[in-house]
Amino acid sequence: MIAEFLLPDLGEGLPEAEIVQWLVAQGDDVRLNQPIAEVETAKAIVELPSPFAGTVSALRAAAGDVVEVGSPLIAFEVEAPASTPGAAPEPGPAGAGRAEPEPPLPNLVGYGAAPRAAGRPQRRARAGARPDELQVTQTVAAQVMHDALHDVVTPLRDDVRDERPRSTPPVRAYARERGVDLALIEASGVTGIIRRDDIDQFLAGRTQSAPGASPADAQRVPPAGAGRAAGDRETRLPIRGVRKHTAAAMVRSAFTAPHVTTFLEVDVTEATRFVASLRTDRRLDGHRVGIMAVAAKAVCLALRAEPTLNAAWDEDAAEIVQYHYVNLGIAAATERGLVVPHVADADSLSLIELADEIGRLAETARSGRTSPAALSGGTFSITNFGVFGVDAGTPILNPGEAGILGLGSVRRRPWEHEGDIVLRDVMTLSLSFDHRLVDGEQASRFLTAVGDILREPGRALLFG
Repeated sequence: MIAEFLLPDLGEGLPEAEIVQWLVAQGDDVRLNQPIAEVETAKAIVELPSPFAGTVSALRAAAGDVVEVGSPLIAFEVEAPASTPGAAPEPGPAGAGRAEPEPPLPNLVGYGAAPRAAGRPQRRARAGARPDELQVTQTVAAQVMHDALHDVVTPLRDDVRDERPRSTPPVRAYARERGVDLALIEASGVTGIIRRDDIDQFLAGRTQSAPGASPADAQRVPPAGAGRAAGDRETRLPIRGVRKHTAAAMVRSAFTAPHVTTFLEVDVTEATRFVASLRTDRRLDGHRVGIMAVAAKAVCLALRAEPTLNAAWDEDAAEIVQYHYVNLGIAAATERGLVVPHVADADSLSLIELADEIGRLAETARSGRTSPAALSGGTFSITNFGVFGVDAGTPILNPGEAGILGLGSVRRRPWEHEGDIVLRDVMTLSLSFDHRLVDGEQASRFLTAVGDILREPGRALLFG
């Protein structure tokens, strides 16, 4: 019989995913839990394991396609078990009555089509159809699929399921800008999630049906894709995946948290000498400790003295959430855009452990293998634009965090040192912070503490 695999929810209610590449082809024999495709969500690339053992009968989408959660992804020809849930009975003579509705089966979160509305008629079984032609759209291995995905996805939380219309934050902002009540809009996709196209169609319909509306008024909302033809002088690229998610997060952060950025120039000569000495220590073979790791350790220590920057503003609860741990976000530039995976409990790690973890996160991010769980839950972030030769910047806060520290390039500059003007290694630190919960005095003390440790690494002992 034919078993359809529908794209499951890959974590945090993300409504769609792009197929990066198929790992199987039509006609291939597939084992249970064998990786069948790489898909990219708005947060990461993950491998999808097969919930069936059988032969691939059809690929329902091509590499590069964007597929909505709950849409058919791949079909398998599998052996029918002795008692398959939802399987059709043996066909009777032509003209036989309706097939009995199959009992509902428990679904993996996001797996399968949206639940049927009460009273909705079931599809008739085609008279004379063979059992192996009937499609099974409910998985016979839901629990197996759940276990296989458990380590690479984050299930949708029960506490965010409510009666409000389902949509993503950028779509809700899009609706607010146009004065549209999402409760009046019906989602067009199988996921039940309202998209921008649904809002555009609603506005177009409202304009056309408004009393006294002229034909010109009805055409103020352009059809999807209008005016997007590109000639030889330009190239238009679809906004997808990590780039789309990052753009939405940056807009949300910039227009929600009042950003303030302050700067500090620091003589890091002693820190660079310290790093150079570690690289010649044979006991540290296999470990790469750079100025980034030293700065990360300095941040963790300074947050102990100024915990206000290790906090979040909870608008809904009217509370400031102060964290007693540091999940340190490390901004990483990748081919697919900027991602900020975090080092969990970074404040509990030694300098060597922190350096190893930063290196691992950077390598994983560049290969596109960062897990969704590593991209959320950070409490403070660091971005190193110095590697691109930039001295300073005004970094945008990662949503939900109170501060982000930018590291500039290390340059040999004339500097006053012990009464003389000499060449020293100098770095500019750029600290952006959320002025709703961090005052200028607190931000300055934090930045000075980080600078003191970079200026004299031995000062780290004072924060032990």
